[in-house]
Amino acid sequence: MRILFRGDSGFCRPLLMGWCERNGVDYVIGLAKNLRLHTLSASWCGAAETAFEKMPLPQRHFGEFAYQAGSWPRLRRVIVKAEHNELGANQRFVVTTLGNTPQELYERGYCARGEMENRIKECQLGLFADRTSCHLWWPNQFRLLLASLAYVLMERLRAIGLAGTELARAQAGTIRARLLKLGTVIVRNTRCVRFFFASAFPHQDIFRLAAKRIMSR
Repeated sequence: MRILFRGDSGFCRPLLMGWCERNGVDYVIGLAKNLRLHTLSASWCGAAETAFEKMPLPQRHFGEFAYQAGSWPRLRRVIVKAEHNELGANQRFVVTTLGNTPQELYERGYCARGEMENRIKECQLGLFADRTSCHLWWPNQFRLLLASLAYVLMERLRAIGLAGTELARAQAGTIRARLLKLGTVIVRNTRCVRFFFASAFPHQDIFRLAAKRIMSR
């Protein structure tokens, strides 16, 4: 299995990058700006500024160079996104082990981190992954594992049971509130357990379809 580590500049630490390199884990990590990086990226920044002066629309130029911070044991590949718009210059730097082109690596590799953060937020808000208030570590870890398992089940429900329905792209909290958080009457005997749902349930067609698809798997 290929593992790719993505993170913002807060994770740009020599110990972490060194561990990834020793263990064959690729990474795409934001790199905080400094004077040396601005100097090395000056040609791309200047080209973006010149292009903006000719055509006053946001201009983006991408480049790369080898860079070694004082705390790094060796040179590493750094990608620069040099952007210039009506607010002025806007540079971003990324350090990586990948060999993709600078633009592809930044736009399709690094920027995908934002979508990953949306999914983490969905797990926290919709499935209570942030309920780690116990003063002991293990109970908090167990709660987080349960929330993570619930998210995997919810994602499979979306992909299999709700495909093609109005809830196919709904967030976990919406699915819980509309489809799963239901009042029922439960009748149990020696042979089976029966659930009686209200006939006025507005999403019963979607519920039946999702249940049928999941049961057929």
